[in-house]
Amino acid sequence: MDIFLLEENINSMDSKGEVMLTIMASLAQQESQSLSQNVKLGLQYRYQQGEIQVNCNRFLGFSKDENKRLIVVPEEAEIIKRIYREYLEGASMLKIKRGLEADGILNGAGNEKWHTSNINQILRNEKYIGDALLQKTYTTDFLTKTRVKNHGVVPQYYVENSHEAIIPREIFMKVQEELIHRRIVHTSPNGKNRTFSCIHCFSNMIFCEGCGEVFRRVHWNNRGKKSVVWRCVSRLENTGLFCEARTVLESTLEQVMVTAINQALCDKDHFLITLQNNIETVIGHQNNHALSEIDKRLVELQTELVKLASSKADYEKVGDEIYRLREAKQKAQVENLGRDEMQKRITDMSSFLKEQPNALTEFDEPLVRRLIEKVTVYEDKFTVEFKSGVTVDVEVK
Repeated sequence: MDIFLLEENINSMDSKGEVMLTIMASLAQQESQSLSQNVKLGLQYRYQQGEIQVNCNRFLGFSKDENKRLIVVPEEAEIIKRIYREYLEGASMLKIKRGLEADGILNGAGNEKWHTSNINQILRNEKYIGDALLQKTYTTDFLTKTRVKNHGVVPQYYVENSHEAIIPREIFMKVQEELIHRRIVHTSPNGKNRTFSCIHCFSNMIFCEGCGEVFRRVHWNNRGKKSVVWRCVSRLENTGLFCEARTVLESTLEQVMVTAINQALCDKDHFLITLQNNIETVIGHQNNHALSEIDKRLVELQTELVKLASSKADYEKVGDEIYRLREAKQKAQVENLGRDEMQKRITDMSSFLKEQPNALTEFDEPLVRRLIEKVTVYEDKFTVEFKSGVTVDVEVK
């Protein structure tokens, strides 16, 4: 089809016109590429200065003021706090989703229908503790404007305390640990992965000393007598492992928990000394100095990388060192996070022993979730391991 451009005096069917269109398209593409590069450099400069840009259209919990700074929306912040609280109390993402829908609470997009992916994103988003990870995505093509997740291809910048927080930092860290813990709670001796269950506080907590499998809750009807018991999985399904572990009444397990906690309370002086020694050991293995040195070097390298990119120089060596340092930083952070969490668990156990005046008289599920990590079932005893790392044995009567 013959197209005539009046303003440019170009006929598309004319040989000269075709050449002119090609030249103009090339110039337009170069201009678009140059503009895109300038925008990228401008964004990287603002990222280095700690300036954040967040789209709040579907961002539950935050809005923007007249200066485009993030501000907390109080009623939405309560929803975020509820999600974090329920998750730490043992609820699954599916259970949280159903609870929000049942209460008619709207998600970030203003819909009553929630998805577990919404809950997952909220639990992992660092902006709820007042920080911001910048350049999570990047543009792969300046013409199509296609954006993809950034897996280390371009520099990322982490800004601490960039805005008001909704979730305390220590709560956020506990949630991150719980997210990791729930991926694969236990790998059986036969290699099968046991996933997390939030149905009961004993789920994924009771283990068989003989075959190493977990115990599962069973509603038992023995000759017309109904009861709730816990049995080794190897006796309930074909795991390839022979096991003769005994069946345990749920009421027996509840009494074991009460007895174990009371034993710790009765011998609290000894336990407090042990816990204090454990805290000193944990603190002695911190490597905060190494982290500060890595952060300092990363800032230098990111600045150098921007300069090299803007001058179109070779920045491959700088990029390789950044990736190496990021891996070292991540490893150090994971190690420190594990030590920090262990220190919190020890401190929590110490606080409980100091503040609890009397022995327990009945089973307390929230307290068990808070204090107990694992119970191993033997033929003649139960070994109860607290989250602080100390253990007690409860003899079978």
